[in-house]
Amino acid sequence: MTKKRSTDSGPAKALEVAIANLNRRYGDGTIMRLGEATRLDVASIPTGSLSL
Repeated sequence: MTKKRSTDSGPAKALEVAIANLNRRYGDGTIMRLGEATRLDVASIPTGSLSL
């Protein structure tokens, strides 16, 4: 039988550590994964002008 790998070993674990280090150093939202359900509030000024 083939062995099923755990997602916490090898390259996957190294990727998680690298992302955690980047988020710790530069803040949350530095690296985002596709399909991640986080929403960032971005400050904006409503102008009403469509040409801006």
